[in-house]
This record gives sequence, structure tokens and C-alpha cells, in this order.
Amino acid sequence: MKRLHLPFLGSFRRGLFIPFVFSVGGLWAPAVAFGTSAAAPEPATGWQPKPEITTQLYMAVTAHPLATDAATAILKDGGNAMDAAIAAQFVLNLVEPQSSGIGGGAFLLYWDSKNQELLTFDGRETAPVAADGDYFRDASGKLLKWQEARASARAVGVPGTLHLLETAHRRLGQKPWASLISPAIDLAEGGFKVSPRLAQSIAGAQPLLRRSPTTRAYFFTSDDAPLPAGYWLTNPAFSKALKQIANDGADVLYRGPIGQAILQTLKDASTLPSLMSVEDLSEYETIIRPPVCARYRENSVCGMGPPSSGALTVGQILGLLDGFNLKAIGPQAEGIHLIAEASRLAYADRARYMADADFVSIPTDGLLDAGYLEQRRALIKTDRSMGKAEAGMPPGASLALAPMSQPEAAGTSHLSIVDKEGNIVSMTTTIESGFGSGLMAEGFLLNNEMTDFSFKSEVDGQFIANRVEGGKRPRSSMAPTIVFDGDGRPVLVAGSPGGSRIICYVAKTLVSILDWQMSPQQAVEQAHFCNRNGATELERGLDSDALRLSLEALGHEVRDREMNSGLHIIRRQPDGSLTAGVDPRREGVAAGE
Repeated sequence: MKRLHLPFLGSFRRGLFIPFVFSVGGLWAPAVAFGTSAAAPEPATGWQPKPEITTQLYMAVTAHPLATDAATAILKDGGNAMDAAIAAQFVLNLVEPQSSGIGGGAFLLYWDSKNQELLTFDGRETAPVAADGDYFRDASGKLLKWQEARASARAVGVPGTLHLLETAHRRLGQKPWASLISPAIDLAEGGFKVSPRLAQSIAGAQPLLRRSPTTRAYFFTSDDAPLPAGYWLTNPAFSKALKQIANDGADVLYRGPIGQAILQTLKDASTLPSLMSVEDLSEYETIIRPPVCARYRENSVCGMGPPSSGALTVGQILGLLDGFNLKAIGPQAEGIHLIAEASRLAYADRARYMADADFVSIPTDGLLDAGYLEQRRALIKTDRSMGKAEAGMPPGASLALAPMSQPEAAGTSHLSIVDKEGNIVSMTTTIESGFGSGLMAEGFLLNNEMTDFSFKSEVDGQFIANRVEGGKRPRSSMAPTIVFDGDGRPVLVAGSPGGSRIICYVAKTLVSILDWQMSPQQAVEQAHFCNRNGATELERGLDSDALRLSLEALGHEVRDREMNSGLHIIRRQPDGSLTAGVDPRREGVAAGE
């Protein structure tokens, strides 16, 4: 097991994820409502203004009020940040089922205040061992279309979230395991109100949710209408599963009846059979990986390494921007132009090099190498856009890789927690698209994470790093982040859902806070922009005409897009108090004492 000790902070800055988040202070005002788009499988559900919350002892920020209640109750009762995160995740599985749960995967960062070490847990889903480069081809050898693959049993990877939670609890938890599951059991049995966001998400995903009899029975009324907001919903099947997990641990999924139920669901689901086996479930392991950190100004921005591309890509963006005085430039078109150009370069490298490091040799140190970043920075011009960027050749890279170009869905959830001892959890958790594969087992949804792999294995004779291989973990953009100041003290916890735009959201927010001195709430409320090495995207529904014209004058192709983030930020202030940033685009809540 590898771990990071802050006294050696300089050595662990080489190769971690740094989700910096920048915002466009003052340029745009928040919109009242948003529409849906194919790029946002979890539809935006309106703008919900959030108050700025400051606490003195502890704080939890999650995507649903009931999950935040569960986390803060644990913290108040003497539990630590890990205990609170576990309780929150089980509740989120119930009340925000479209976004995360034990049928999916997660990445978790834990700052152990007593031992001054940073641990990163990889609970990403894995491909069945029998999977190979033809995994997404039909019987005739033709590649499947993305939507066709997504709604099939073949989309489901071996779930990792439950294994991660149990692994992390055994190492770091303080409260009894069963006590952390009790809040979710009580809600599953007693019921809860369907939130406006869940109701709108169900209404927007009807074709997917009607495919499976089990899913249809759960998400629709007896009159076959989508569940409305305010509907009192119970989940007896999930309650039964949770009680088994509380009593017998994760083995009931990986070696027991819940796992058998998953395999039976996959067997019954579609004509394109899953390749998942009993052995795939029983051999799943959570991996404690070395964190990836990158320096930005006087800070170290740390996160999850491969198979997440989040830390490396955010780290590259920030490393490129470190040569520009963004503080002086401010949140104006020129600053946004520079961030967009840095993002082009980082996303180009991401497409070529980043995947599961257990299967692909990734030049992690080379991608964050100061000399390499200086060379790439020279490609950024202040007066014009470079257009589409090509991948570079960092130290240690292989030439024999082809870039991957494929859409990524924008499901997922993020929670940030700080306890009274100073322990921290930053956790991003997912079932991939909104409602995952649309398949349910034992009251919870199964992921469609396999569609995060490249459907193609090679291009022009060159392998794609993120191709399907048996036992491999698909590349992710999830970017749970903890920022340390120059003295090695954790000062900022961040993360977001949002598919491949997560990298943009986190980077933008970090710049807003670290360079432009915004409060966390101001930073998350700023209008989004993103460049993934193509058009520069501006958040739809906002007054962005002046910015659009300025960027177009610099040579950017500009497009309006739905950009449904779910940023949850905690900043430790100089006096030790904790201030939250809660994304108004979702229904998250911050609370503490």
C-alpha cells in the first residue's frame, strides 16, 4: 500500500490530479431554467439559489438534503469523515438513484489528519475477464451504436462502490458498519418524497426506464406515469439488500445472493449477453493507488491517478496556466481564452495517453514535467486560438498509441466532507449515464460504465490506450480533489459530476478561488465554459453574447451547451472555519456545526 505523507509534499506533487475551478466573475448571470440535451443524460432541473454556509467544527456537502442529514448526524455522533461518507452514499443510492450507488463505481480521497497522509481509493468498475477488443461488436462484426450498447447488459461493468466503502471503512472507519447503513434502511422502508430533480430525470429517461419490467415498476405509478415530485416512494427490495450488507458485508454482492441477482438480471436483459461471471465478481478488488499532485502557484492540487484522467488533465491545465498571470488578467475573455487553450492541449494528451495504468504504460511524470509543460505552453498565443491541438510527446511516452474520440455521459455525484478532527473525504461516485444501464437488481440500478471504453481497439494499426481488455478499468474524468497550501495544510475540497466536462468544472472553480479570490459559493455559481479540444462551449441560457463575440474574434468556434455540473466545495478559512460552495444547478445542501 502506497501512501502520501505531507512532510514529503514536494515528492508527491509530481503526477496527481488538480481540479482547479475557474469562474467568470461578473460576466454572466445565472439562468432560471435549462433544457435537456443528448450531452446531458441527467437533465438540468433548474437553478436553485444556495445560501453561503459557514461552520466551525465539521461540514458535509452532498447532492441531496437527506444524504447531507445522514452525514452530519454521523459527524455529530462522533463519527469521522469516512463514516459520514459511507452513510451519505447509501442514502444517495436511494434518493438520487440516477447518479450513483452500489451498482456503480467511485474514486475516494481521504486525508488522514492524525497521520498526515493522503490515501486514494480506486473503486472503478472493471471489465469482465472474458472481454476483448470485439466486446462492442454484434454477431455480424459491426460496431454497436453508443445508445444501443448503453441500454444492454453488455454495458454493465463489475461494480466497485460497495467494495470501496467496505475497504475504506475497515481501514479508516470509527462507527460500526451496520450503523452507517441504518439511515438508508429506514428511508427505504419508511419512504421519502421524490424530489423535483428525480421526477424530471425520470420523465426525461422514459424510453430507457420502460425497457425493463423491474425498472418500469419502480419508477412509474400504477397508471404507468412517471413518478411525480412529492410522490412517497419506498424500496423494499433495496431495504432487504441493505440489511444483508449491514449483517454480512460486501461479500453478499461479490460472493453471495446479491451478486447472483445481478448476474441473473444481466442474463435476462438482452440478446447481447453480458460476459460477467461469478469469478469476475469474487475477484474484484479496491486498489489504493498513489495520489497524483500538481503544483499551482504556491499550492499542491491532489487527486486520483489513472484510470482517472481527472488529476492528470487538470494538473496539465494548471501547469500550463502557471506561466500566465491570471490574477492580473481577471475573469475576462482573455483569461477564459487562456484556460480554453490550455485545456485543448491537455485534452489532446488525455485522448492519446490516459487509461488504466495497470494495462497501459502512462507517462504520468512526463505529462506533468516542467520542461514538457513549458514546451507546450509556447503553443498558446494570447491573441488567437490555436484551433484543434495535437497530442505532444512527453518524456516516457510511447508513439504507438492512437487518440480516442468518443462521447462520455454526464451522470455521477460528488460529496465533500470535513470532520472535527480535520479528516477529509472527497468522493466522486457514479453509475455513468443518468440511470446507468436502466437495469435494476435488488432495488438498485446497474452501471453502464463499459461504454466509457473506446468501442474501437485501434486506428490505422495503432492501439487505443482506453480499448477494452479483460479485467481493465475504463478511463474516467472524475476528479475528486484536495488542495494543500504551501505549508502542506489542506485548504480546499472539491469535485463535480459532469462526464468529460468534470475536468473543466473543477479547473475553472479552482482558478476562481485561488486566483480570483472568489468565495466557494461565488465560484460554483459562475457560468461554465469548457474546451475539450474542439469548440469552446459556453453554458446555455446565460447572457454570454459579449463573451461569445470576444472569443470568436480570437478564432474560437463557440457553442452553447447544457453544462449540468454538481460542484460541492469546502474551503477551510484562515481562522479554521469551513465555508461551503453548493452548486445551484442541482439540489445539494451543505450543513454542519
